[in-house]
Amino acid sequence: MARTAPVSDWATDFDVLDPGYIADPFRIWDGLRSGCPIAHTERRGSNWLPTRYDDVTAIAHDIEHFSSLKVAVIPVDNDEPDDSPALEYGLPPISADPPLHTWTRRLLLPWFSHRRVETYVPLTRQLCRSLLDGFADRGQADAASEYAQQIPVRVIAHILGVSTDMADSFTQWVRDVLEFADDAERRIAATEGLLNYFVAQLEVRRHAPGDDLLSELLQTEVDGAPLEDSLILGIAALVLIAGVDTTWSAIGSSLWHLSTHARDLEQLVADPDLMPVAIEELLRAYSPVTMARVVTHDVEFGGCPMKEGDKVLMNFPAANRDPDVFERPDVVDLARAKNRHVAFGSGIHRCAGSNLARMELQVALEEWLHRIPAFTLDQGREMTWAGGQVRGPRVLPVTF
Repeated sequence: MARTAPVSDWATDFDVLDPGYIADPFRIWDGLRSGCPIAHTERRGSNWLPTRYDDVTAIAHDIEHFSSLKVAVIPVDNDEPDDSPALEYGLPPISADPPLHTWTRRLLLPWFSHRRVETYVPLTRQLCRSLLDGFADRGQADAASEYAQQIPVRVIAHILGVSTDMADSFTQWVRDVLEFADDAERRIAATEGLLNYFVAQLEVRRHAPGDDLLSELLQTEVDGAPLEDSLILGIAALVLIAGVDTTWSAIGSSLWHLSTHARDLEQLVADPDLMPVAIEELLRAYSPVTMARVVTHDVEFGGCPMKEGDKVLMNFPAANRDPDVFERPDVVDLARAKNRHVAFGSGIHRCAGSNLARMELQVALEEWLHRIPAFTLDQGREMTWAGGQVRGPRVLPVTF
């Protein structure tokens, strides 16, 4: 990844890939929120960074001035990972505006409804137990690579109807697309690998359809016509990219918090019924995802002269730390009752897979705490975070 100059003024020259930002963005957001709530930078093009809840949600709902056609926070040479000819429609519905967004989202919703997600629970629970079998008696583990990062990719593989043997390849492709934003060669290779795999899978499903999302999309008609392959490929790529790194980052961040906050760990172990409320608080405090919007035409927002083609980074994590909305926002209160967080976004692009993410996070924590009720961060080994589009632990050494 190319190195960039250090940041001297976060209000006028922010960099979401700065090591200090990745390690501790909370302090930076607090400073901006009180002094310059919508920061700007010319790094990688003209970009704006709102830090207040009301600003972020207002922009999310304003689809007239802020388009979702380019959602990547860090473009490569002003391109996006969905600029491949095979992805003519991008990654709908997340990178689409109405009307394409509306009906492609409708195709996905049944696969992530409460009722459908319940059918994935036994698979997810057994998977977590199997992973724990591999290290629970060892006394130490990398809770990120050996656990958190192994769960969503296999659940998504099940939904797409592909072999879980592809989990390692899926993981690497998603990581290369999202984390190595300044390495164009690596990112393009990952996009091509992902697309080539799904192109081959479409041919398999044409001749031998199964009970999976790819097969259903191949058999779906809209206005009397079957879906184009490029549209199906975009939806499949979205499900993988949006459903893997985001959820494992949430699981990893939650395990990091519990490993560094003994009272919270003890509270959750002692009162398992608190888990659903605790999950909402962990999602608020460690929201992993920042998305982008493109300014459709010149507009002034919050006193900022945004120009056509500028990007606005939808800073949902910062919105969830806004003291005007959340009492003591930097305190993680696992019993927080009032919690209008936007970890899953806001507006028409609110995450369609939120039910699945919540389920995976809850099951992953339940199974871990049942098997390993006491654990701490291993201070003798390096712990690292990834950031940019998705922030979460990439190496999380713990002892127990």
